[in-house]
Amino acid sequence: MNPNVLCVIMGGGRGTRLSPLTKLRCKPAVPLAGKFRLVDIPISNCLNSGINKIFVLTQFNTASLHRHIQESYKFDPFGGGFVDILSAEQTEKGDAWYQGTADAVRQNLHHFGARDNDLFLIVSGDQLYRMDLNEVIQQHIRTGAQVTIAAKALPLNALEGLGLMRVDDDYSIKEFAEKPKDPKVIQSLAISDALKGTMPKLDAGSQYALANMGIYVFNRSTLFKALDSDHADFGKEVIPGMLGRVKMSAYIYDGYWEDIGTVRSFFDANLALADTNPPFDFYDARRPIYTHARYLPAARVRDSEVGSAIIADGATVNGCKVVRSIVGVRSRVDAGTTLDNVVMMGADYFESEDNRRENRNRKRPDIGIGKNCKIRNAIIDKNARIGDDVELSPEGKPDLYQNGDIYVRDGVLIVLKDGVVPSGTKI
Repeated sequence: MNPNVLCVIMGGGRGTRLSPLTKLRCKPAVPLAGKFRLVDIPISNCLNSGINKIFVLTQFNTASLHRHIQESYKFDPFGGGFVDILSAEQTEKGDAWYQGTADAVRQNLHHFGARDNDLFLIVSGDQLYRMDLNEVIQQHIRTGAQVTIAAKALPLNALEGLGLMRVDDDYSIKEFAEKPKDPKVIQSLAISDALKGTMPKLDAGSQYALANMGIYVFNRSTLFKALDSDHADFGKEVIPGMLGRVKMSAYIYDGYWEDIGTVRSFFDANLALADTNPPFDFYDARRPIYTHARYLPAARVRDSEVGSAIIADGATVNGCKVVRSIVGVRSRVDAGTTLDNVVMMGADYFESEDNRRENRNRKRPDIGIGKNCKIRNAIIDKNARIGDDVELSPEGKPDLYQNGDIYVRDGVLIVLKDGVVPSGTKI
C-alpha cells in the first residue's frame, strides 16, 4: 500500500467534444465496453497499484456518476480506503465553477487533508490504459523529482490536441508546449535518436515526440506552492511556469493508451475491444477493471450469427447478425436485425410485461432494437427505443446533423439516451 499517496481524478469539463453522449451525464460516467464506465479505468488502475484514497473532481451532470461510485466502490473500515466525489461548490471564498484542471484542485485543497510528506497523484478521467501507477510514484521518489509527468511516445502526425515535452537522456523535462500547432515547434520537440534507442517498441525509421498523458505526481509542498496563484490549468500554465524552477521528470510509458476525448475516439476504442487481439485486455485477472456488481443473468443468444463482438450480461440477441459490435447490459435485439460496427450501451432496467403493454398503448417501441433493422457505424445510448424496420447509418450525413433523437458527430451516428426512433425510420 501507499498510505501517503492521495489520488485526484479529473472529471473534466462539460465534455463538449463527447456530446451528445455527455448531454445527460458527465464524461467519467459515459458507459464503456458494454458494462463499465470511463471512471472505472483510473479507479481500477489506482486500486490495482495499491492506492485507495481517491477523490473524483467533477461539476456537470454528476447524478449518475454519484450513483455509480456509491454502488461500486465500498471499502471495509480496516483498509481506510475511499472514493469520494467532490463537485464544485459555493463557499465563503468564492462561488465560481472550476475554471480548469489546476483550479479544480485548488478549490478542493481543504478537502484533501494532506500532510507535509504526502504525494498527490493527479490523473485524467477519460483515458483507456492499464498502468502500475506505483512505478510512477517509485520513480518520482527515486529521482528526487518534485513533479513527475507520465509521457507516451507518439508519431509526429498523431499529436493533435496533446501537450508535448522535450527531455534529456535522464528524462528530466527541459521544454514543454501545450497543444502546439506549429509544425516547426512540434519538430523541435521530436525525440532524439539517442533517447529513441532506449525505447525498443518505436519504429527506427519514424519520428516521435513525448506526449503529456495527463498523469502527474506532485510533492505536497510543490503542488500547494504552484497553486498559490491564479493559474487555471496544469498543462497551459502550471507546468510551463515551473520549468527551470523545480525538478521535473518524465515517466516513459510504452503500453496501450487512448485519450477518449471525442466521439470518434470513444467509438473506435470501444469497437477495437471486440477484435480478436484487442489492444486493451479486460480479461487480465491479475489487474481487473472494477465496476458495479449487477448480479445479472448471462447473455442469451438464439439463432444468431455473431462475428467479433462483446455481448454483456443480461442481453438478449434473438435471430440477428452482429458484426464487430458491443452489445451492452440488458440490451434487446430482435429477429432479422443486423448490427455492423455498433456500440450499444444497453439499458438500466428490464421492461416488465406491464411496461410493454403500456408501450403498445402509447405506440412507443420497447427499450432496445426491434425487428428487421439495419444499423451501421452507430452508438445506441442507454434506454434507447428503436422500432421495427429501421435503417440507420451516418453515411452521406454532415457533421452535427440532427433529426429528432438522432445525431451525427465525427462520422458516427448516435441515438440519444432515452431516445425514441419510430418504426420505419430510414436515415
